[in-house]
Amino acid sequence: MDMNAELIDLSPVLLLAAIGLALAAGPILWLLRRQRHASTPQRLRALTLLALFLTFDLIVFGAYTRLSDSGLGCPDWPGCYGSVSPIGASPEIHAAQTAMPTGPVTHGKAWVEMIHRYLATGVGMLLVVLCAWSWRAARRATGSALASVPVSPGWSTLSLIWVCLQGAFGALTVTMKLNPGIVTLHLLGGIGLLALLAVQAQRYTAALATPASAANMPGDGLWPSPVRLTAGLRRAVLAVLLLVIVQVTLGGWVSTNYAVLACTDFPTCQGSWWPEMDFTHAYTWRPALGLTADGHNLTLATLTAIHVTHRLAAFAVLAAMLALAFALRRHADAPARPYGAWLIGLSAWQLASGLSNVVLGWPLLAALAHTAGAAALVAVLAALLAASVAPAAARRSTFDADGTTPSRPAARHDARPAATPESA
Repeated sequence: MDMNAELIDLSPVLLLAAIGLALAAGPILWLLRRQRHASTPQRLRALTLLALFLTFDLIVFGAYTRLSDSGLGCPDWPGCYGSVSPIGASPEIHAAQTAMPTGPVTHGKAWVEMIHRYLATGVGMLLVVLCAWSWRAARRATGSALASVPVSPGWSTLSLIWVCLQGAFGALTVTMKLNPGIVTLHLLGGIGLLALLAVQAQRYTAALATPASAANMPGDGLWPSPVRLTAGLRRAVLAVLLLVIVQVTLGGWVSTNYAVLACTDFPTCQGSWWPEMDFTHAYTWRPALGLTADGHNLTLATLTAIHVTHRLAAFAVLAAMLALAFALRRHADAPARPYGAWLIGLSAWQLASGLSNVVLGWPLLAALAHTAGAAALVAVLAALLAASVAPAAARRSTFDADGTTPSRPAARHDARPAATPESA
């Protein structure tokens, strides 16, 4: 790697923003054409779903960037050797590749890294548009016919702030040379953004789920809303969501420390049910990739401890997900049953892709599938959690109205606003 490269060089930032805006413009124009006869809240819902889909794609491509060892394909940020693309940085990349043909900087890896940055900038620009449009719609809705389906800009504002923080962690990922802690936090940030967008999409769905509007909203059977769940089931959904997030964190730590191949057999590890493991150094902050907190190289025992912890936790999380899935399929009302099917399918997907990573030697396709499954699980559980509170919150939220008539007086309705990012 060329250590003379400036770690932070903002000279190409405006050109990168223009590329991101151009990438966002295509999907936005397509959406506007497709939704040309829809109301503003329906368009905002469609734009939120589009952002959700592209964020999911970005998470998977980010995993590909890391797994193909392209994370330092451009050793500076946000451009590549101060250029907006690897084309302008061709002499520097050629020199680095000549010095280290199998090193972190090659032409191919530089393009993978920059495409990831272009896509991230495009998602960021999409969220800028969503935030601005939400604020404009909220102001115009006051006293108009749109007031029956109020639009809160708080969630889109939170998403915009979140993606800006994600950009900062993206910079740290490069400047701190793929520090495992930073890379894991960057993964969690992407998963968190996905969950935020899933919640927003469900809140729009609940707000528009009236007899008059349902006919204009195809595809709501994918993630139905609202979903009437008992208080116990709602707590179970939240508990499983938190368990999945913990498991994603452990999985990110396995991947960023390259501990997947510490165990290449199953159900045993290294031919033993309890191999030699070093937990002392397994979960400490590392100064650099491959080093312990005191600067020594990570041992196989440390990597084994990281791997086995994730493996054992997977059994508990899998059991919890399946228990929740069957509870939704058996005891909840009809709109909850598709979520049970999602959880059963994704549980099987994660089990198959996780085992494939171990017994097949960590193939790229299985690793990407495992990351995609984890992201989808968080999105589905977050969507279910948002949908499950919609019926109870519909009478008091400016963001969750389901079109039913409140059972209490309007004055009391106005006196109890729902907790949104603006009021939180």
